[in-house]
Amino acid sequence: MSELTIVARPYAKAAFDYAVEQNALAAWADMLFFAAEVANNAVVAERLQNNSGAEAQAEFFIQVCGAQLNEQGQNLIKVMAENKRLLALPAVLEAFLLLKAEHEKEATVDVVSATVLSAAQQEKLVTALSQRLARNVKLNCSVDPTVVGGMLIKAGDMVIDGSVRGKLDRLATALQS
Repeated sequence: MSELTIVARPYAKAAFDYAVEQNALAAWADMLFFAAEVANNAVVAERLQNNSGAEAQAEFFIQVCGAQLNEQGQNLIKVMAENKRLLALPAVLEAFLLLKAEHEKEATVDVVSATVLSAAQQEKLVTALSQRLARNVKLNCSVDPTVVGGMLIKAGDMVIDGSVRGKLDRLATALQS
């Protein structure tokens, strides 16, 4: 686990708790997304790394973000600037989105198949995975011809390898044993 992830967790949790309390999860997700993109900008990141005071950094960052941040979002930026943590904003966004997905009982599932899945296949897969994971499932489909056939499904720590390539690899390993 990276240091930024550890640093980001308390800020993400605080923002998440406040957003839930105010019933503003989507607004906070948008604010944090914008702030993370600003923090990722090379010019902004360079300016944040210099040793200027926390107040100056917060003021600069809030000016760059403009109307994208409400008063509470600006307060978060000020607190993070005081603790010299503004560069952790992308990790804060990531942690916030994980908390949001857990709260909304959503799961993003990566599906890799040899060919493009039809809408009917995707719907059938969403239904089956929703039942198995007890979550609302969003598919992230991609095509990889090296899969040969079948599909590879990844949802968090769970991996279901129903690909022909995976079966061939397992067969080769069994034959070598």
